[in-house]
Amino acid sequence: MRRVFGVKKDKEPPPSIQDASDRITKRGDTVEEKIRKLDVELNRYKEQIKKTRPGPAQEAVKARAMRVLKQKRMYEGQRDMLYNQTFNLDQVAFASEGIKDAQQTMSALKSANKELKGMMKTVKINDIDNLQDEMMDLMDVSNEIQETLGRSYSVPDDIDEEDLMGELDDLEADMGTETESEGMPSYLQPDRESDLDSELNLPSAPNTAPAGRANAQAQDEFGLPAVPRSSLRN
Repeated sequence: MRRVFGVKKDKEPPPSIQDASDRITKRGDTVEEKIRKLDVELNRYKEQIKKTRPGPAQEAVKARAMRVLKQKRMYEGQRDMLYNQTFNLDQVAFASEGIKDAQQTMSALKSANKELKGMMKTVKINDIDNLQDEMMDLMDVSNEIQETLGRSYSVPDDIDEEDLMGELDDLEADMGTETESEGMPSYLQPDRESDLDSELNLPSAPNTAPAGRANAQAQDEFGLPAVPRSSLRN
């Protein structure tokens, strides 16, 4: 059968929009290069026409320049046609990409919608309200526990304002009595000074009263009465 009818050839896949656009752009670049070469040739003819005197030679140069100019116009028409085709392909590609983006967006939205529906089945408003109520009850119980643990022991609760004022008056009277009886503080009383001297074991102050020139006591380099050495040994 294969020998009679042959084997069916696989069809090549049609070119994509990007492939067609690249091919047309390449052709447009080729035509653009030809136009640039013709521009250079026209400039050369322009300089020759300026340098040539009017006559047959100048007319010949003008004829060649006219032929090049016609060729340039033809290439420019082809270039514009190719650019228009490229522009149309770019518009189609943009529309195709937009549709693909829309399809992906719809697929993502459908997936998200399905996921949200599944999550909503597990979350109920009544459950949230009950949970909030339980949390409030637990907080109230916690506050009661803290107040109970912070309660003071053996503190009378039957004290009123009159008892408070009476206690304050008694304290004020007691403080006034102590002040009148003591008068001067104990550390400023005269007897306390001798007690401090005996505790520190300090020598008694020498008598500095003059008793004649012979009995005058020796003085140190600062003009103060000298302390006897026997006192320093003690």
